[in-house]
Amino acid sequence: MPKARIAVLISGRGSNLQALIDAASDPDYPGEIVLVISNRPKAQGLERASKAGIAQETIDHKDFESREDFEAAVNDALKIAKVEYVCLAGFMRRLTDGFASDWRGRLINIHPSLLPAFKGLHVHERMIESGVKLSGCTVHFVSSEVDAGPIIGQAAVPVLPGDNEEKLAARILEQEHKLYPACLKLLIEGKARLAGHSVPFADEIIVDGALSNPPTK
Repeated sequence: MPKARIAVLISGRGSNLQALIDAASDPDYPGEIVLVISNRPKAQGLERASKAGIAQETIDHKDFESREDFEAAVNDALKIAKVEYVCLAGFMRRLTDGFASDWRGRLINIHPSLLPAFKGLHVHERMIESGVKLSGCTVHFVSSEVDAGPIIGQAAVPVLPGDNEEKLAARILEQEHKLYPACLKLLIEGKARLAGHSVPFADEIIVDGALSNPPTK
């Protein structure tokens, strides 16, 4: 069976891109990354794509007069590469409703919080300041509203005494690297699907247990 064709949009170092590259290198993974697009010419993630033998393209948003013109160029590149699914991995551009609608059900993102809490930027600092005991990450479908699309999956991470922004971010990132490929795999295999504002799983996906901070046992 042919593998699904995936594009990854980045703006920076591309650590989640690398996690997707590593997952897709498994012969049993149902998708292959065929294109990496960056809106920043010097993004480190472009080097990761090059080392993995993946086609990469820079489409600098500064070269376009409008957000729509920039997105049209991105869309053209995706269509030329016959992309089926698009993953945002540290892509620091807000997408219009038109782009999100064109790729509805096939455009996903990862965010370093348990959405809908802590949308936007400076997430780790805000979580520590708020005093929450559980943080984590979320993979979700993309909508025109920032960090607001239907949730595919989440992983919880405890906030520990003595945590600073860097320590907490590193602990969450470990889970991001596991969660993103897993959620994409479910989507490609049809075991997770977009249904209105929710994402039901196939009956065979069984989840039990809970993470509690402090422990309850």
